Amino acid sequence: MPKSSSVALPTPLPLPVTTSSSAPTTPDAAKTLSASSPTMKMRLSHMLHNATHHNKSKGNGAELTWCFSQVKGSIEEDVAEADIISCVEFNSDGELLATGDKGGRVVIFQRDKASKNAVPSRGEYNVYSTFQSHEPEFDYLKSLEIEEKINKIRWLRQTNRNHFLLSTNDKTIKLWKVAERNKRPEGYNLKDEMGQQRNKSSITALRVPVFQPMELMVEASPKRVFANAHTYHINSISVNSDLETYLSADDLRINLWNLEITDQSFNIVDIKPANMEELTEVITAAEFHPKECNMFVYSSSKGSIRLCDMREQALCDKHAKIFEEPEDPTNRSFFSEIISSISDVKFSHSGRYMTTRDYLSVKVWDLNMESKPVETYQVHEYLRNKLCSLYENDCIFDKFECSWSGDDKHIMTGSYNNFFRMFERDNKRDCTLEACREITKPKTVLKPRKVSSGGKRKKDEISVDCLDFNKKILHTAWHPLENIVAIAATNNLYVFSSKD
Repeated sequence: MPKSSSVALPTPLPLPVTTSSSAPTTPDAAKTLSASSPTMKMRLSHMLHNATHHNKSKGNGAELTWCFSQVKGSIEEDVAEADIISCVEFNSDGELLATGDKGGRVVIFQRDKASKNAVPSRGEYNVYSTFQSHEPEFDYLKSLEIEEKINKIRWLRQTNRNHFLLSTNDKTIKLWKVAERNKRPEGYNLKDEMGQQRNKSSITALRVPVFQPMELMVEASPKRVFANAHTYHINSISVNSDLETYLSADDLRINLWNLEITDQSFNIVDIKPANMEELTEVITAAEFHPKECNMFVYSSSKGSIRLCDMREQALCDKHAKIFEEPEDPTNRSFFSEIISSISDVKFSHSGRYMTTRDYLSVKVWDLNMESKPVETYQVHEYLRNKLCSLYENDCIFDKFECSWSGDDKHIMTGSYNNFFRMFERDNKRDCTLEACREITKPKTVLKPRKVSSGGKRKKDEISVDCLDFNKKILHTAWHPLENIVAIAATNNLYVFSSKD
């Protein structure tokens, strides 16, 4: 079990009130324009119409403009494998942002108070705590190396002054407690100030220990270790809304855990066939419903999503609903099954919708309609003609994640060449943005990028043949309350915030 790690901590707007110089001041005039009079009713109706129209035009017409906030990470071109970021996750209020890397480390950032209180507020984060979550291991029974890479991080909802998060590699899940300490006890009777045992014969008087102020320290300590429950690699963990249980999923099974019990879990999904030669699909992602503690979904490599209800039976091999879209025969090819594999599934904050990411597109599903998605967004359709070369360099197997905005009106996902895509659901608008170090000045507006798939290329476009497939945005996160996004680009963490 890793030791505790400590680091020192670095040092709704009110509604507008409209006043009018022509407002009545005398009692008679006020009586004449009372709330029950037709004149006041017409004025109130007119004000309400203007306010409603203004809000609608702002919500449906104004496109989000994104600005650079900060970037964390080294600028060296030779990137060590251990420094590549493998997951990004905001906590429930967005004040903390956690990243995990392939070296087994977890870095937690805390939002800077000055940037939060600025007008307009900005999304800037400082290092809060860094600790080694997982170490490389070796399974002697199977002669397999177990990587220390952090596959997923999930925050638990905060119930006291301490923070808790789950982190997992391929085999082991750990529950971490992150706590602040700004006082230390002094005046022990049996120990000196250095913690060494004192000679009992030298103790002549009884002292009452007291707490003395000290430099603020952040300590990360492991509270639980959940191990030995998965035969295959863990690809997902999800905390339940009951705050007592969570699920973990690998290629063929999903287990249900209690946060207080480490030596026992319940298998709630098992798709392993009796004969492994009959295996046709594997589990790729799983997540609990954000509000209904009995419901969860899991996606498969064949492009289907299954909704399960734990009230029906203990083993949810029979799903309550299955969401899948019939394949378009015109797009059928050798790569169809590979690119239809779902790499991520996320419930909307409301719980009404869920979004799925396959290789070329993002789809939004209504939980009340299984036959087809209600929305489909093409991420990089220009790569369809490049699938053969993407198969040869293994990029076709990349697993992209997707994120919902706090109001469920926008969806974000990644692409190649350090591009990431934003989709606005109301107006069906989309834009392509780039995470690069050429723009490192705060508040710099990001310019939309365009990719030319062939023919004559415009001045501000980039050719699809010039895309760098080694630079890929696989992991993204959206602040749960504000328009602030975190983008993991290889070993760098970019933070962008909306202009308004």
